[in-house]
Amino acid sequence: MIKTKAYAAQNATSPLVPFELQRRIPGPEDVQIAILYCGVCHSDLHTARNEWRNTLYPSVPGHEIVGRVVAVGDRVGGFKAGDLVGVGCMVDSCGHCTSCSDGEEQYCENGFTGTYNGPLFGGENTYGGYAQTIVVKESFVLRIRHDEKQLASVAPLLCAGITTYSPLRRWGAGPGRRVGIVGLGGLGHMGVKIAHAMGAHVTLFTTSPGKIADGKRLGADEVCISTDPAQMGARANRLDLILNTVAAPHNLDAYLQLLKRDGTMTLVGAPAEAHPSPNVFNLILKRRQLAGSLIGGIRETQEMLDFCVEHGIVSDIEVIAMDYINTAYERMLKGDVKYRFVIDMKSLR
Repeated sequence: MIKTKAYAAQNATSPLVPFELQRRIPGPEDVQIAILYCGVCHSDLHTARNEWRNTLYPSVPGHEIVGRVVAVGDRVGGFKAGDLVGVGCMVDSCGHCTSCSDGEEQYCENGFTGTYNGPLFGGENTYGGYAQTIVVKESFVLRIRHDEKQLASVAPLLCAGITTYSPLRRWGAGPGRRVGIVGLGGLGHMGVKIAHAMGAHVTLFTTSPGKIADGKRLGADEVCISTDPAQMGARANRLDLILNTVAAPHNLDAYLQLLKRDGTMTLVGAPAEAHPSPNVFNLILKRRQLAGSLIGGIRETQEMLDFCVEHGIVSDIEVIAMDYINTAYERMLKGDVKYRFVIDMKSLR
């Protein structure tokens, strides 16, 4: 086994503290990665504090991992020592169900294995990227082609990037399409950048007038203050697609009314408590759809990374040391970050 320094939560109310874990020695199909940077996702906080009521402790969060390969198994053909790679939200799946066969491992019918917090339907705990190193099956390792100077800013693409790219691609964000992005946080700012790069006309919806300039800098064609009934009313029946990134319960009807006939609102935020139920008439009278989307499969995640290289897209970040993580969580709850914290893992060595 490989002894690895990490940070972990021991229970739902404890701060994250130094922790030593054991990684497996790389098997024939494994890749061992020295972690350089790890993004801080809101899911990390939900899990560390057991807000989804399924946390396995001790919990080592982190599923936005960028690092360098240090060792590979003898059957690994796609990577070698020295390669820059990424690991996202999954490290395994059953590999044989319909979803896995379709390259949609995130919807594995037998439950994918999370990079942290173990298999979806129960099993041995897994430990994530708030650590020095990780060992992952080759088939769940992603190639990083961004410039090395951007590696910290690339890390959030492994979750925030694919979480927004996948539904934008599936529901056809592109030229001639009007796309709304609800919320300008870790997910929302990536949604604005990616939808803009896809060629859509992008409207950002935010409750904060102070984010108007930033929204336009990131690529929004319009910014709507969602608490202003006049601004919302002026956009009724105009949008083809809304990507709703807000991870707190809120009124979905206000946004459903903005969709054209046959428009879709896709939820990617995962609140700890349920949204209020929408009015069914806002769906049936315009044949609108309310949908959800998780992350993306490995193939699509690599496609997203390559798309971001082509279009010069990275995340807007604040780099922190590992021992700042508890303060970062508190700031994240207040929305006090533009727009993603990323841990420099040199601070753990």
